[in-house]
Order: sequence, then structure tokens, then C-alpha cells
Amino acid sequence: MAALNISSSPITQVSQHAIPAHTNLQPQLLTRLFLDLRGRRFEVDRETIMNLPESVLLCLFPNGLVLSRQSVALSDGGDNEEDEEVYGVDFDPDCFQYVLTFFRNASETFYGTATSPGLFSAQQHLLEGPQNDFGPAASQNPLLSKQAIIVLREELEYFSILPKDGDAATDQNGIANDTLLDIKRRSGDYLMEKRNIFTALQRNVNKENNVAEQHLIDMLCMSGFDRDDEWGFRALEPSRCCISSIALVLLKTGIIHHPNGEKPVEVDYPQMATAQKLLLFWRKPARKCWWDGLDVELPAAADSPAKTIKLWARRVWTLELSLV
Repeated sequence: MAALNISSSPITQVSQHAIPAHTNLQPQLLTRLFLDLRGRRFEVDRETIMNLPESVLLCLFPNGLVLSRQSVALSDGGDNEEDEEVYGVDFDPDCFQYVLTFFRNASETFYGTATSPGLFSAQQHLLEGPQNDFGPAASQNPLLSKQAIIVLREELEYFSILPKDGDAATDQNGIANDTLLDIKRRSGDYLMEKRNIFTALQRNVNKENNVAEQHLIDMLCMSGFDRDDEWGFRALEPSRCCISSIALVLLKTGIIHHPNGEKPVEVDYPQMATAQKLLLFWRKPARKCWWDGLDVELPAAADSPAKTIKLWARRVWTLELSLV
């Protein structure tokens, strides 16, 4: 997978020097953000936003996000803390909630809560380990002190190719008639049911005998995924022939916690060495794109008869590692 060429983070923190010296306004970092995701409101603190995967942030804020009250203060002279700016975001709110919930649960499990300790408290002694054949000193290994999460996203754009003798067509302006729109909707429903993560990529491996793609599947399945895993979230984009999917799993670091603390925490070093390979994708999303074509039998629905079509899908995968 080729690394994305991202010159800078989509989040920018404005320094105090960004405001002209003649003003008395001091830029203040926002402690929380108010987001409107397709009509659904979210209130998110700044730390949560900063911990989100880079690839997700780029979808949320393609033009970047300034985490300060400078623009609000300069626009309305606003001293009023209640006058918060609401950011409109074109992103699926259920997908955003899925990511927030997963990251919050992962953080609480690792760091603990006010009433119960987390996994980190039981493995702090590992940070005192010396340098070994598997890497630098333990204190420099972020997998010992942070919760690692593998982020895998898929953007699927599909195209329904019909026989020429059918009723589906477009007019002189390229507008699809009702028959074609119905077939596009049924094609989307067909693809929505195919929730297995690796089926399409494995099909491409078998077809092209692509060793690199097989290695990608094997690496992901050694690091936290199972070959039969399904997408954690999957949805059709409104008014588009596009399906967005995302899966989040905890990285298998090789750190072994025994039940009830009956033995000290141990490290499977070969598994740790495999996990460290995923650090290449930490804040560096990588993409893979391929075409997938199938002859599909669309089942009959309502007034629409069963129909065989050629269904092409352009799949774009984005892989990233997050540390929280």
C-alpha cells in the first residue's frame, strides 16, 4: 500500500503570534468542538479530536481545522464563551459515533477508569526493560505505553453495466430513468450485504496471484483481524453509488495479561516484532486501489424482475495505526 503524501496534519493549532500585536485579543485553544454531521449534533473535546485517526480527520475536515477561538473572536468580538462555532461536516454520523465509542472503550480498558485500573497499570514494569534484539529500549517502544488500534477503511464506488436490450437508460441529459435508478439501488443493496472484509481482496489475489496483497491479508490477520471478520460499520452514501466501510481492531502486541494477575505480564517477542511493523502506518495512512468485477444475479423485488448484470466496483482501502 502506498503511503499518502500528506504534507501536514489536517489540524492546525494557531500560536499566539498569529494575532496582530495591536489587538488585545489572545487566541485561546478550543477545549471542545460542536459538530453538525448531516443534521446530527456532536460535542467533542479537543483531546478526543486530536486522538482520531489521520485518515478520519481528513474526511471530517478536508480543508483543515483551526483549534482556536481566534476566528470566532475576530468575527464577532466574542467574549461570550457560550457563543460556540458549529462546524458543519459531511460525514456519516453513525460512523463517527462508531469510531468515538470504539476509541473511548479502548482507552478505558487500557488506562482504566476512576473505579478500576486498566491494563497499563499491570504492565508498567515492562517499560524498564533494556534494549534487545527486537528493537530499542522498552521506554522508547510506544506499544508498551499506548493503546494501539488498527484502522481500516474502504471507499467503494460501484457501476452497474446492463444488457443493451433492456429498459434501463438515460435521457439526452444523462439522467437515469426509473428502471436504471431501481437497478442502481438494488446493486447497492446487494453490495451492502457483502460485509466480509477480505473476500474481495482475496478474490483479487486468486485472480492476479498478487503476492503483496496476500502478504497484506496475512499481516492484518496476524495483527488483530480474523479472516472471517466483517466491517464494523458499512453504509451507502446518500444520493451516490458509493459505500463507505470502516473496521477497527486492537493491535495484537504480544503483551500477555494472565487472568486475575496470577502471573506477571509477559511479552511474546515474535508477536511484538510483527506488531512493530504496523508502526510504519502510525499517522501515515496508506492507500490501495483496485477494480473488482462480477456477474451478479439481482433477485426480484416488488415490481422488478430478477436480472443479471455486470457489477464493477472500484475499491479504495486506507490503512492506518492509531495510538491513544
